[in-house]
Amino acid sequence: MITVLKPGVASEQIDNLVEWFEKQGLRVHISEGEYNTIIGLIGDTTKIDVELLQVIDIVESVKRISEPFKNANRKFHPEDSVIEIGDIKIGNGNFAMIAGPCSVESEEQILEVATKVKTYGAHMLRGGAFKPRTSPYDFQGMRGEGIDLLLKAKEKTGMPIVTEIMDASHIPLFEDVDVIQVGARNMQNFELLKELGKLDKPILLKRGLANNIKEWLMSAEYIMAGGNEKVILCERGIRTYEEYTRNTLDLSAVPMIKQLSHLPVIVDPSHATGIAKLVKPMALAAVAAGADGLMIEVHNNPAKALCDGAQSLNPEQFKDVAEKVAKIRQVI
Repeated sequence: MITVLKPGVASEQIDNLVEWFEKQGLRVHISEGEYNTIIGLIGDTTKIDVELLQVIDIVESVKRISEPFKNANRKFHPEDSVIEIGDIKIGNGNFAMIAGPCSVESEEQILEVATKVKTYGAHMLRGGAFKPRTSPYDFQGMRGEGIDLLLKAKEKTGMPIVTEIMDASHIPLFEDVDVIQVGARNMQNFELLKELGKLDKPILLKRGLANNIKEWLMSAEYIMAGGNEKVILCERGIRTYEEYTRNTLDLSAVPMIKQLSHLPVIVDPSHATGIAKLVKPMALAAVAAGADGLMIEVHNNPAKALCDGAQSLNPEQFKDVAEKVAKIRQVI
């Protein structure tokens, strides 16, 4: 349920109303917009008399929300959320490019890639330290050592780092990581999401392999229900019957998310297509669709990459994509 207050309501009156809601056993979320203040109510709202609430002189309107996701719902928070990572902002017109290798392979590799992608327009550096692989015999990442190398790259370039977490027990290793990524396979790892909800750190939540938008937003709700509202959604394609691409990139999810939620949404065309030549056109299409950012895999030598080389761009190809993205953003 949401309660929209009239413009110009005194803070003391708002505090009194909030206190009354809390005495009813409800959790309260306050969103202050340019013209109105919205109070979102979470919990069993059936005990609230809507007609009684509507006649309170500071209340403009009362609405019940049918969707199961509350914190992530645009009705709760009409204005776009802006997630800040240092000096970088994502959402509400702020756009960010995240680039780097699928996995951290060596100090030389990550430092070279980091330096080049920053030069060519990246705002943040991605790199997998823990790698979920379909085969147990494939490269699983450098784990804690990989995070240390990412931090070296951050020290050299000044770029915030983004890397994937696999298990809640690994959280202490991510203390200095700027953005924690939850991969597609862990989108519904609810115990992990609960623990991430206790952190004061941005979480990049990728859409699951075969999950619909409601399920994706409900996973975001798990994080936000714990108190962490710094969630960035990432569309990375879903599994369909199509065999020519690794996944099917659902670009319609971008404007749909914009209607349903206030959270920023970025697109990963690398994992979506699995083919380096398709990354550029899908990246440009994602920007045109309204994405708040892109996550692109870049390797200094894709042919020798230990992970996902077929979908990785080299730094010069990334430069070309970044330049074209800038032109598309000027147009829209």
